[in-house]
Amino acid sequence: MRKYSFILIILVFSCSNNPETYIEHLNGYWEIEEVTLANGTKKQYQFNETIDYISINDSLVGVRKKLKPSINGKNHISGDAENLSIKLENDSLNIYYKTPYAEWKETVLEASETHLKVSNKNKNVYLYKRYTPIRLDVD
Repeated sequence: MRKYSFILIILVFSCSNNPETYIEHLNGYWEIEEVTLANGTKKQYQFNETIDYISINDSLVGVRKKLKPSINGKNHISGDAENLSIKLENDSLNIYYKTPYAEWKETVLEASETHLKVSNKNKNVYLYKRYTPIRLDVD
């Protein structure tokens, strides 16, 4: 019986999420897929006019920019950028944003090669998927 308890403990710890592992997945292009409001209401996004580009350096600071993709594969970059810093706090990975107009924090709930899930102070949960450009081949 003791042997099975030991195996169960190992499985629980190996399946638990380590927020530090999320950092490697944050860089890149993300598009919103779904928002779940604190009251449980969900909003699905079938099409996005803008996507987010996140770039973080080895010092855990970076920027998030809004991009507007186009059919020809070129992105139109907005002039605005949100400076950000990443911090591991209390077993959570937090992103702190700062602009000349506001400061706020989001907590990363999940980050993988394909999905990013964050929550804000209002308990709204944002689910992003990795952006893949639409390619139209015209002969």
